[in-house]
Amino acid sequence: MSDETKTCSTDSGTEPTAARLHLPMWILVALLTLLYLGGIYFDHHSGWFDKQVYSPYSNAAMLESYQPKSGAAAALAAGRKSYEAVCGTCHGNDGLGKPGQAPQLAGSEWVNTKGHNRLAHIPLAGVSGPMQVAGKDWNMSMAAMGAALSDADLANVLTYIRGSWGNKAGEVTADDIKGIRSGMGGRPQMMTHDMLMAMPE
Repeated sequence: MSDETKTCSTDSGTEPTAARLHLPMWILVALLTLLYLGGIYFDHHSGWFDKQVYSPYSNAAMLESYQPKSGAAAALAAGRKSYEAVCGTCHGNDGLGKPGQAPQLAGSEWVNTKGHNRLAHIPLAGVSGPMQVAGKDWNMSMAAMGAALSDADLANVLTYIRGSWGNKAGEVTADDIKGIRSGMGGRPQMMTHDMLMAMPE
């Protein structure tokens, strides 16, 4: 016997017949009411149709207009943008690096330092040869990816790196980069581990 049909048989030898069971009207009304109330609840609590979630930003230009224009927040936003465009391809937008390509910056002892002199020399001059980063050995060559950036842009990138992914190091200013760049001369030599360690932190 199924939910939809009810088999009736008699002792007279006639074949059984099937009669359709009717769904009580109150059950149908209750189901429709529950669906309606569930839709209202979903509408009010899901955010799918909430104007506060979807209406303010109809395009990328409008979203950009809400970004900070000055101060530390603006510097971090600019640093992140430049980092992702110049550095993120190799070091990853999450700062975790890529095996065989570039070391991680998150938790790196080269990033989490009191000073920023050694760190700034790496993008300004490039680095080559064996070095250890976050407990892993690397033997790589990195071009002077930051040499083409302005002092302010590179300072923003380094500040972003030193304050992201759990790193807790200090800010780097455009004046800091300007001083380091001028001390390096016009055509700086690519750095090695030993050269970096020989200079002040």
